[in-house]
Amino acid sequence: MLLSRSLKKSQVVRRFTASYHASTALAASTTTTNETPTFPAPRLFSYEQIKSNLTVNDAIPSVEEAFGALAKGKVDVPMPMHIGIEESENAGPGDCHIKGGYVFGAKTFTVKLACVSFYKNVTERGLPAGSGVFVVVDAVRGCPLGIFQENRFMTDLRTGAAGAVALKYTTPEDNNVIGFIGTGAIARNMCRAAAAVRKNFTGIAYGLDVEGAKIFADEMSAELGIPFSVASSSEDLCGQSNVIFTQTTGSDFVLNLNHLKKGTTIIASGTDQPTKQELPNDVLASADKYISDLTKQTSRVGELRGAIEANAMTTDDVYCELGELVNGTKAGRENDHELIVVDLTGTGAQDAAIGQVRWK
Repeated sequence: MLLSRSLKKSQVVRRFTASYHASTALAASTTTTNETPTFPAPRLFSYEQIKSNLTVNDAIPSVEEAFGALAKGKVDVPMPMHIGIEESENAGPGDCHIKGGYVFGAKTFTVKLACVSFYKNVTERGLPAGSGVFVVVDAVRGCPLGIFQENRFMTDLRTGAAGAVALKYTTPEDNNVIGFIGTGAIARNMCRAAAAVRKNFTGIAYGLDVEGAKIFADEMSAELGIPFSVASSSEDLCGQSNVIFTQTTGSDFVLNLNHLKKGTTIIASGTDQPTKQELPNDVLASADKYISDLTKQTSRVGELRGAIEANAMTTDDVYCELGELVNGTKAGRENDHELIVVDLTGTGAQDAAIGQVRWK
């Protein structure tokens, strides 16, 4: 009897002990599984890494494809955010732009922050006038994959790529004389992009900084093997060129209508906010074809904005968007006497495209 009771007591103890251990294990398991999972930290890419592994030629096919998708409504591109840094004792002057976009079906999307026009960096600090970062995000999981300290390098490349796309569809294939008004970093990328789609052209440079224009002409000629000269004035450049790239600060008009040859293509990329305008309103209004990169954007921050405010044009006067040329739904240059103006304000579609190229 005593033995029976002892066995029963032993069995109860064993069951209780087993039950206790099981409960403890379950609690430990529950605690572990209930911890919030985290994403890995995004990779950081330095300016030197980016610059050594990316060229404007890498960007052109992807940017062209993005423009085509944009015209089909296959890109989600919000309006840019603009933050003005008014000059004070503690800050500025300068501007910050935030753009982004997602191309339907892509594995990533991109958000870009670009700081520009911090001119005191140049005059007082020995630094560039701007900087910027791209954030490439996983479109499946919604987590940042990479942060690119591009300092406007990728921005300038995608702008150059847009210039190449515009040039491809609005100019003759051969014997072009291409003028560059403004001879900074964007002009260099426009020139390299032009060489990628139009092998045989003669270059002309003009800038308010005469020495800078000479350096630009010499460097581009040596790099690309293209004959270059320096114009004495904007009028001189316009009188010789059938293609004109403008990429200035947009603080003043850079050419006049009566200086242009018949059959000129103007590709303007210096105006990307309401305080800028490179082209007089009568140039836009007189164009046989005004082409925007994105009309909802150029009408608010591009060359078109000024013409609309002056009652010289409306959005109904837009011939097409650049992506429509890519898709073949609109014709580009159709004869040798059309005046064509292409207004490039920089779209989130381009940022998404070059972000994906660099991530790959």
